[in-house]
Amino acid sequence: MLPTGRAAATVVILRDRPGADAEILMVERASSMAFAAGALVFPGGAVDAGDHALAATIADGLPLDEAAARIAAVRETLEESGLAIAFTSPPGPDRIAVMRRALAAGAGLGDILDDHGLEIALDRLLPFARWHPAHLEQARRVFDTRFYIARAPEGQVASVDATENVALFWSSAADMLARCDRGEGQVIFPTRRNLERLARFASFDDLAAHALSIPVETVTPWLEERDGKPHLCIPDHLGYPVTAEPMGTVRRA
Repeated sequence: MLPTGRAAATVVILRDRPGADAEILMVERASSMAFAAGALVFPGGAVDAGDHALAATIADGLPLDEAAARIAAVRETLEESGLAIAFTSPPGPDRIAVMRRALAAGAGLGDILDDHGLEIALDRLLPFARWHPAHLEQARRVFDTRFYIARAPEGQVASVDATENVALFWSSAADMLARCDRGEGQVIFPTRRNLERLARFASFDDLAAHALSIPVETVTPWLEERDGKPHLCIPDHLGYPVTAEPMGTVRRA
């Protein structure tokens, strides 16, 4: 039986580039954080009660837990990066700044949307993956995390929140992996596997077609001996080009 994981959501935000691979938004976690300290991650965080309350009013046919996770992805992205993704009418930079400050002060996303007369379209977040660690991974905190993909909103500029995160930047998935291989950054096991999968696709449309072709199943890694060494393994039918890593090199959360 899996340990009980807190629901969480994260979003892979892509912006296409002519003649080059799409760039992905990454943030660097502060070293003081209890989860994934110092790691490079996609924007995201835990689903909260306000997300569930808002989901009850705007789920639009989605299961409530799925709608709440997508709302959390929108909220966390706005708070961590200042990007307003999945808005039916994207707000301007001044309004985004006001909304971001309100979130930081503890306001709920539902109240903020009402105050500004805005709506979000949950179907603009495309399910990509879902991960839940096993006991053997000895995670400090256990999250049941849904991953989504979304287009970067045009005309908006991302900026780091300087609280949970200390840096923010855009990079292709391949360049991000190379950066970590050079020792210039670190990623936890799920992030590395997802970057390897993302690196196979040059554009948002290519990635979206791939994501739609593979049903989302919860990925729960397991321990298996291969070539005489223990490896952390994942299923081989979910689109991941690398499905095992020696435990000696696995970066845990």
